[in-house]
Amino acid sequence: MRSPIPIQLITKEQLTQLPPSQQAWLKTTGFTAEPGTYGLIPGDDGELEAVVVGRPDPLDLWTLGTCAQALPPHTYKLDDALSADESTQLALGWHLGQYQFTRYKKGTPLPSLEFPSGGDRAYVDAAVEATTLVRDLINTPAADLGPTQLEAQARSLANTYDAHLTVIGGDDLLTHNYPMIHAVGKASVDAPRLLDLRWGQASDPAVTLVGKGVCFDTGGLDVKSSAGMKTMKKDMGGAAQVLGLALMVMKLKLPVYLRVLVPAVENSIAGNAMHPLDVLSSRKGLTVEVGNTDAEGRLVLADALWEASQDNPKLIIDCATLTGAARVALGTELPAFFCNHSKTAEILKHLGQKAQDPLWELPLHSPYRDMLASKVADLNNISNASYGGAITAALFLQEFVKPGIPWVHIDLMAWNLRSLPGRPEGGEAMGMRSLLELIRSAIALR
Repeated sequence: MRSPIPIQLITKEQLTQLPPSQQAWLKTTGFTAEPGTYGLIPGDDGELEAVVVGRPDPLDLWTLGTCAQALPPHTYKLDDALSADESTQLALGWHLGQYQFTRYKKGTPLPSLEFPSGGDRAYVDAAVEATTLVRDLINTPAADLGPTQLEAQARSLANTYDAHLTVIGGDDLLTHNYPMIHAVGKASVDAPRLLDLRWGQASDPAVTLVGKGVCFDTGGLDVKSSAGMKTMKKDMGGAAQVLGLALMVMKLKLPVYLRVLVPAVENSIAGNAMHPLDVLSSRKGLTVEVGNTDAEGRLVLADALWEASQDNPKLIIDCATLTGAARVALGTELPAFFCNHSKTAEILKHLGQKAQDPLWELPLHSPYRDMLASKVADLNNISNASYGGAITAALFLQEFVKPGIPWVHIDLMAWNLRSLPGRPEGGEAMGMRSLLELIRSAIALR
């Protein structure tokens, strides 16, 4: 059996210190030690002897992201003295870079990497499994991932980690007072439902996750254009992310009492679909005028958030593919977050940079709350202005979070429009690892 092939991380200066024959070969092949690029060095027998990779300063998570699929399918090892954190980050970036969506198409052979000594293998395994789950769920077409299949995935997680799952579906949502979840999903042949997963000891700090589970969004009667509807299989990206985050929490056995609420619906068009200017009741008791049926995600989240608030958890986190306005403000690769608790917001910003999984805070600018006014109901689900849509959406959700509970709202794309090292085009977890560290922080501050 062949020994692992060494991967050496080198700077441009170190490139000039290689043996002349290797320098000449690498120059011929165009390798200049630019960060993240790689070069292959053959031995005297013509077999691959070593790999050199341009070393960034400092090392980052994605240094080996391209190599993870591009290198010939052999076994490799890192030929450098690395800190525990560097080992963890490089191993994580490598394995995230090996993702392939193989449900409908056979994957290609991949290289393998000996896990570097000193790295946190338990964390890497959890992060990779969770990210793979998120990507797979988002990438799966709506024909194969509706509310029923999303429930099955939550049930699989519950069975694997000895959690308890309760499901309220169909007209039972009205009986149990989740009227807005019912209103959004009732036009689909796949009945709407609320997934409620609980795990851990009630004596531990309580953290509740809420994820937007709109498995496909036609826009409802305010129907989207064909271009706008094309990628709406990703509109359950928030639900995918909180399920992935829950997997990490449970797999790592964090001392937390975890609750996960996912309103799983399809926003379809039928004779019984909600209409523009319908007035809906909510679980909180507020009435909501439907200014636009395509602003449905905030409706299902509102019922779930009010339920999440009843337990008075130490922290509530919701994740949602909520607004195009957040994408206009920050682009598609940087999730926006809103927070009602300044200390929590500062911690999350710091953790996002440290985990190389950044989020960017936008303000809960309270004067914009007036833009949600309705003449016939307590509030409208959309703003009466053309700007600040991510903020007014967050302000709408804030109406359904009990004051005094730290709450973080993540407005994410959940989709890579372009392939980057370690991050292929398609479904993506965004900010998930940072949120795990925020949960660890909440535990530490118990």
